[in-house]
Amino acid sequence: MSAALTYDPSAALKFLKAGAREALAPKLEAARMEVIDDVAILTSKGPVPADKNPLDAGFIDWPARLLAGDENGLLRKIEESAKRFREQVDRMVVLGIGGSYMGLRALFEGLCNPYHNQLTREQRGGVPTLHFEGDNLDNDSVAALLDLLKTHCKDPKDLAQRWGIVVISKSGGTLETAAAFRIFRDALETYYGAGSELAKKLVVPVTGETGKLRSISNGAGYPDTFPIPDGIGGRFSVLTAVGLFPAAVLGIDIRALLQGAAAITTTFKTAPLGQNPVLDYTGICHLLERDSGMDVRILSTWGKKLEACGLWYDQLLAESLGKHERGALPLTVVNTRDLHSRGQQHQEGKRDKLITNVIVDKASLAPVKVPQVAADRDQDQLNRLGWKGMPDLLAAAIAGTNKAYADDDRPTADIHLPKLDAYAVGQFLQMMMLATAVEGRLIGINPYGQPGVEAYKKNMGEILYGK
Repeated sequence: MSAALTYDPSAALKFLKAGAREALAPKLEAARMEVIDDVAILTSKGPVPADKNPLDAGFIDWPARLLAGDENGLLRKIEESAKRFREQVDRMVVLGIGGSYMGLRALFEGLCNPYHNQLTREQRGGVPTLHFEGDNLDNDSVAALLDLLKTHCKDPKDLAQRWGIVVISKSGGTLETAAAFRIFRDALETYYGAGSELAKKLVVPVTGETGKLRSISNGAGYPDTFPIPDGIGGRFSVLTAVGLFPAAVLGIDIRALLQGAAAITTTFKTAPLGQNPVLDYTGICHLLERDSGMDVRILSTWGKKLEACGLWYDQLLAESLGKHERGALPLTVVNTRDLHSRGQQHQEGKRDKLITNVIVDKASLAPVKVPQVAADRDQDQLNRLGWKGMPDLLAAAIAGTNKAYADDDRPTADIHLPKLDAYAVGQFLQMMMLATAVEGRLIGINPYGQPGVEAYKKNMGEILYGK
């Protein structure tokens, strides 16, 4: 069994008011039970109470259900389809926005080689490159990708020149993704031939059981179409086919992802305060916001590969709790990089921030060491490092930064991932989704739904189509 994620709030505890954590414990426990009961409401198939509508708590037990073979063996079907798709294309174009895109980006950047797209197919382990679109309305980006495909893909019989589409949208009505799908579907059908077998096999929609994209998929006869389950909202959908199918195409161990998520869910349901990363993280964040006005939450990722996980969490927290003129402001930084940009403000700016470090305890690859050189070439004076490796330098930076914050009475907490693998990333993603749901119930805000996002969609539609 892989080692468990841990949460260490010790550096932040001194900033809490006396007895505040103990006083909050019963309310946290009530919020935990409400979140667990939300799952029971969904699975009962009965009407959802008006004060809980929408209710997207299905993500909580979803990892365990997939691992158990529920949903008609969906996990096995995802793996088999991903293998077929992987073996037929050398470029995968993923179309999606928001929760239909950010979770996969987190998995890709966190678990694949940082230079994945620059590697040969053999170096990539026989998996395709990955290109994102449909996440914006950027003409030049779309045009550039179309040009890349036209330039490098001229013979559809050659595997190295084949590309396919994974389009992700629950409704199919989000304009950014819908427009991109119309554009790239046209390009794909021009390349392979409209109505050809390849033009069908090399498009994989991930969508709801009803809606525009489902209707398109049925009409086109795409053989592999995967569901976005009812009861799981977009930003909570990373561990459904939304993230799992393209992740499996990339060779990511999706079973390990689900196992990590299922394990942290069990801990959430059973472990007491003080031994429960979900409840402990929620409690610390809530108390420092409520009692000390720290409503800016810095997720400080140490190393480049977790930046997209932080950006995924930014959406999760902002859309879930940014309602009724409330909700903390999430902000992701990557250190040590951003110590040289935002670090000054965090160290000496307004005291409205809680900094949560996300630390990977062990590097995935062998340490790169700073070499020793002859004395007459030691102008940079790095010989005194004595062949220390990059992990040693990073550890010193983490410790030094935390001490600087502590010396100036600025609170920090640490999330430790034993190593950066699929199991740990599954734990982290599920922990943050659970914590967001718990905090919503704790403060009386429905963490599901995003009514504010719909306003711009409505206005844009009126501008484009008329009233």
